[in-house]
Amino acid sequence: MTSTAGFSSAADGNTPGAVLEELARLRRYNEILRRQNEYLTALHETSLGLLDKLDKQELLQTIIERAARLTGTSHGYIYLLHGNGCQMEMRVGLGFFTSQLGRRVERGEGLGGQVWQTERPVLVDDYRQWPHRLADKVLDGLRCIVGIPIKSESKVIGVIGLAHVDQRRRFEDEVITLLERFAALALIALEKAALYSEARRELAERKRAEERIRQSQKRYRLFLESSPDPIVVYDMQGHATYVNPAFEQTFGYSRKELLGKQIDFVPPEAWPETRAAIRDMLSGQKINLFETRRTTRDGRKLDVQLSSTLYLNEDGQPVGNIVTLRDISARKRAEEALRNYHDQLEELVDERTAELGLANQQLQHEIEDRKRAEQTLRRRERELQAQSHHLEEVNTALRVLIKQREADKHELEQNVLSNIGELVEPYLERLKKSCRKTSQNTLISIMESNLKSIVSPFIRNLAFKHHHLTPTEIRVANLIKGGKTNKEIAEILLLSKNTVLFHRHNIRKKLALTNQKINLRSHLLTFDE
Repeated sequence: MTSTAGFSSAADGNTPGAVLEELARLRRYNEILRRQNEYLTALHETSLGLLDKLDKQELLQTIIERAARLTGTSHGYIYLLHGNGCQMEMRVGLGFFTSQLGRRVERGEGLGGQVWQTERPVLVDDYRQWPHRLADKVLDGLRCIVGIPIKSESKVIGVIGLAHVDQRRRFEDEVITLLERFAALALIALEKAALYSEARRELAERKRAEERIRQSQKRYRLFLESSPDPIVVYDMQGHATYVNPAFEQTFGYSRKELLGKQIDFVPPEAWPETRAAIRDMLSGQKINLFETRRTTRDGRKLDVQLSSTLYLNEDGQPVGNIVTLRDISARKRAEEALRNYHDQLEELVDERTAELGLANQQLQHEIEDRKRAEQTLRRRERELQAQSHHLEEVNTALRVLIKQREADKHELEQNVLSNIGELVEPYLERLKKSCRKTSQNTLISIMESNLKSIVSPFIRNLAFKHHHLTPTEIRVANLIKGGKTNKEIAEILLLSKNTVLFHRHNIRKKLALTNQKINLRSHLLTFDE
């Protein structure tokens, strides 16, 4: 209608300038319509592409790629709420933002934080000069940048950001409007992906639950089949719906004979207690280790221990009961044998107790005898202690007497030595001086040496310690101690030299010096000590 009205005016005689202005306006309007048509077509294609994506990460990558393609840029990112919702994290990035993946911002921080806080689109013409920008110098290369909120129920859950690094490029208002529509489509796709993910998770969980149920049923069946105890499952009418192999083996019935029927294996005398147990079970009580009797197919009666409980359906209603039996006949026989053995033991204990009473009486007599013997021993011990004390006093007196005797002996020796020195030695000295013959002087020297030896401790010690030495050996030992040679000893004692050597050998032998490198004279000198 507008273009028709314009041409009509030109036909009615308007000026050429007015016609040209109207044509220019029409061209601009047509261009706007064309671009909007292109945007709508691209938006429709994008929506179809997004709705086909089910993986969340792949969907986010597709969203930012389509948004960048719609706005003619190659730089963009998407923030999503992280953790407990106190921060947003960059999950995908294109171009400039590829290296910024994982960056987190808080509410009001940077472009993403501003969009989060204001909950509406934010357009920045020059990011470098923007007061709310992030301080990271890596972001200095950004120029015009726009952020679009992704809202879910009036709550911002994410931000789509697109940017130019060329300072000549700008985002028009119609682009921002288009991005808002795109964000709504992106939210629908994300929610669809989330629902699909949740459905897959629930399906997987259900499959796992079904598998656990199958495994549980398998384990339950395996347990029943491998149980060594007989097990039978009844419905509420008392018909057997399952018996395990142990039941067949214990009672002699086959499954074909029992399934769907009531099992007639309760002996008449056991029916009263069995009915009471059934009433207790139906009232909700669990029958545990109830002892009764059951009959096998061949008529044998077994002592059994029975446990029973109801099992319920999904609505909590009882649909049957499970009975577990255990053959305790052998245990009963063992208990009976044990009771008999216990009675025998009690008789033996009584007999042994009587024997122990007699033994205790004998032991009491022995204890009394031992006490009397101990009293006698203690009395004898006191007597011995008195005697020991007396002997100690006697020994003390003897030691005093011996000590006094030694002192008297020492005094006597000193007197003898003193008398010899004063009364004998002066005359021997005068004889030496008066005699001219060498042989006489030698004899006088020997007399002097022997006289000294008589009163010296050597001969006495030698005699006391070695009574087995002969007199000749004692004289030879005395001369050896005096430093005489074998030749001199032979001349003095009027013996041959070989005889002296013989006596010397015997002396070493009797003094236990044979085959020892010990000087005989040095050893003999020790007897003077």
